[in-house]
Amino acid sequence: MDVTSAEAELETLQFALSFSGPYDDRNAVLAVHAGAGGTESQDWAEMLQRMYLRWAEQHGFKADLIDVTPGDEAGIKSTTIEIEGPHAYGWLRSERGVHRLVRLSPFDAAHARHTSFALVEVLPEVAGEAEVEIDEGDLRLDVFRAGGHGGQNVQKNSTAVRVTHLPTGIVAICQNERSLRRNKESALRVLEARLLEREVERMEQERADLKGEHVEAGWGNQIRSYVLHPYKMVKDLRSEYEASDPLKVLEGDLGPLLKAYLQWQLGKNGDA
Repeated sequence: MDVTSAEAELETLQFALSFSGPYDDRNAVLAVHAGAGGTESQDWAEMLQRMYLRWAEQHGFKADLIDVTPGDEAGIKSTTIEIEGPHAYGWLRSERGVHRLVRLSPFDAAHARHTSFALVEVLPEVAGEAEVEIDEGDLRLDVFRAGGHGGQNVQKNSTAVRVTHLPTGIVAICQNERSLRRNKESALRVLEARLLEREVERMEQERADLKGEHVEAGWGNQIRSYVLHPYKMVKDLRSEYEASDPLKVLEGDLGPLLKAYLQWQLGKNGDA
């Protein structure tokens, strides 16, 4: 076997090991939430939504917008996307955490430099009813009109659905489908995914407690910086991988970042 073939075989083996998690072969539910900062962060959240939709398109994955909450002036406050494709969750789980953007603001009359934050959630799709048991009595279903910026296409009927899991307070919303039934089905799928992720996090926390590790959670867990000014760079703060063309990354070219994370995680697990 020549050196090139050996390296290719090693890389294939590495990624096979990287996708050894219990849910890595699943489809993914990805959500983006704008951080504090009003219009700046809401615009950043929409940029991230576009980045993930472009990535899915470039890789032949199916991406469906389940819910989008528009921003007050521009951008979005939040979005939820279902992404279907081989190992979608295995690839995208690296995106979970806080994403930071530094740029000259297009919304500031002085064109000053601003820093914006957005939180990305990535959940594995639930494969069957046995994985997550939901008692119908634990659910509250609210129906309302789909929101938007106005115009002729605004829904006049109450078809948007908000499902609340009362024991945990977890909420899932879908308003992008035209029928009440389809919105309810989509909202329930997202709720199941959130409940599954909650159980995964509980098990991970138990393992971390046994190992005596401190696990950071929430908005302080910044994973990546995208700098458009005064220089151009994207840096992942876990793998230390750097890309010099942030605009290319924001157009969906996430491959090198995702692979660098998988290789970093493989090495981290190997050292454990």
